[in-house]
Formats: sequence, structure tokens, C-alpha cells
Amino acid sequence: MSMETDFALTREGLRGVNDESTYGGVISFMRRRYSRDLQGVDVAVLGVPFDLATTNRPGSRLGPRGIRAASASLAWEQCVQGWDFSPLEELAIVDYGDCPFDAGTPDQVPEAIYRQARDILATDTALLSLGGDHFISYPLLRAHAEKHGPLALIHFDAHSDTWEDEGARIDHGTMFYHATKEGLVVPEASAQIGLRTYNESTLGFNIFDAVAVHERGAATIAEQVRALVGDRPCYLTFDIDCLDPSFAPGTGTPVVGGLSTHQALQLLQHLRGINLVGMDVVEVAPPYDVSEITALAAATMALQQLCLYTVSPGRG
Repeated sequence: MSMETDFALTREGLRGVNDESTYGGVISFMRRRYSRDLQGVDVAVLGVPFDLATTNRPGSRLGPRGIRAASASLAWEQCVQGWDFSPLEELAIVDYGDCPFDAGTPDQVPEAIYRQARDILATDTALLSLGGDHFISYPLLRAHAEKHGPLALIHFDAHSDTWEDEGARIDHGTMFYHATKEGLVVPEASAQIGLRTYNESTLGFNIFDAVAVHERGAATIAEQVRALVGDRPCYLTFDIDCLDPSFAPGTGTPVVGGLSTHQALQLLQHLRGINLVGMDVVEVAPPYDVSEITALAAATMALQQLCLYTVSPGRG
């Protein structure tokens, strides 16, 4: 093990895998360097510690910190499970820190998230965002659609988050309704995976519920999703409650019957080839976690997304 420590502060290059204590040092995502300098950076990791849109148990404001802490145990691996490389070697990645906003003025938070994402994307840096509740995907989608045009959405979740809503309410169950109505996403080229709650209206999304994944298998589902998405710019959002509570208890609205971590990994790996332009992992609520297994699952899903981005045909 190297005698160097705190690579979040002392790392000289933006690429590379280092052997460092997983239980000490400054917390950053995958031990990447903290930096707001995006020159030469491929991906910025942005925490969005917002949970005021939560309708059940709060606590996902602590999600970015929890995911970063759990990610330390993954940062030393030379190759990621299911891939023949590490994105930490292939991509220049920084931990950009957290999006600033005033929780005392919640009506202004969506605009703050949008502007932060817009400014990062304007530098031609891709964005991996760590939530926070799932509402944060809405302002993030605004910024990504502004840069890339209408997006295909690959949405892992127990819930559709497309319940009809009016006005400018901030709710983590309605934001994809608004995103669809505003033309940010193209539902016929999009997929919702792992759903197991009822919503009569699909808004045109292609739904692959948890039963479909269990019965037909991850590889088959992923192949169908890739065909739907095609080469359209794609945003991937992973709500950790897509996983069964036995694999991810630390979330605000758990629903039984969900995906296993193995199934989720298989789905992400079989999505290789999509034109990924943006990604997030959301709804980790550490107060309800057990032995950090939810945070570890989320960090692993985020790492898999970085692998997908590494081989994305539209990268760069």
C-alpha cells in the first residue's frame, strides 16, 4: 500500500487507480481529486443533497456523503466487475463537490440545480450526479436537453414518477410527467425498468417492470432497451429503490419484489453501446441503511455508469 494518503486532495493526475486505506482520509467519490477546475476533465461528479421533494421518509440529503464514503472500497480495483478496464484509468474524473442552494427557499432550488449543471455541461464535461431525492433529475434533464436536444431516458425505479401534476410543485413522483410534457425526454425512445407500483397512465414510456426482469432476464431486457434508445442521446437515472429492500433498505420509499444487485449489474453491463450523455444515482437515505449496503450498491451502480460512459460511442 502506498504511503501517500488523502488522494482527494493530493492526487496529481486526474486518472489512475491508487491503493489507499478505505477507512481513513478525506471523503470523495472514488478517491477522485476535489476540484472546480474542469480543464481537461471528462466527468465531474456532483452531489445534490436535496430531499425536500420526498413524499415518505426524508434523509436522502445525506446520500451524496454516504455514496462517497462507500465508494472508497471500490476505488482500488484495477478492473471493474463485468468490464475489462477501470474508468478511473480511462477517464479524467474530478469530484466537483456539492451543488449549493438555500434549503430555506425551496422554490429556488430547481433553478440552482439547473444552473449548476448547465455551467458544468457548458465546458463539455459530462456529469455524474449523486442525490438527493429523485426530483433532482428534473433540473438535471433540463440542462442536458438544452445541450443535447430531446433525450432518451433509461429510468431504473420502483415507481414511474410520471403521476400527473399541475403547476410548479416540487415532488419526486411527478417530475418525469413534467419532463415529458416539456419535451425534455422522448417517451417512445425511453424505458422504465424495475417498476412495481401502479400508474394507469404510461405517458408513452416503454415499461419493463420487475416481473419482466425476473421472468425474461437482464440480457433480454437490455437488448430491447438498446433497440428502443438507438443512437439517441441518452440520460440514465438510477433510483436505488429499484433494488429490492433486502439489497437496498436505506431509501425513502422501499417496495418489495425488486431487482437484485446482480440483476441491476447485468442490465447496466448489457446496455453497452448506448449514447450516454448524462447519469445520476438517487434516493439513498443513510439513516435507514444497514451496514452501508445501500450506499455501497449506489456507489457500484455509479461506477457501472462510468463504465458505460467510457465506451459510449458519442463520448467526446
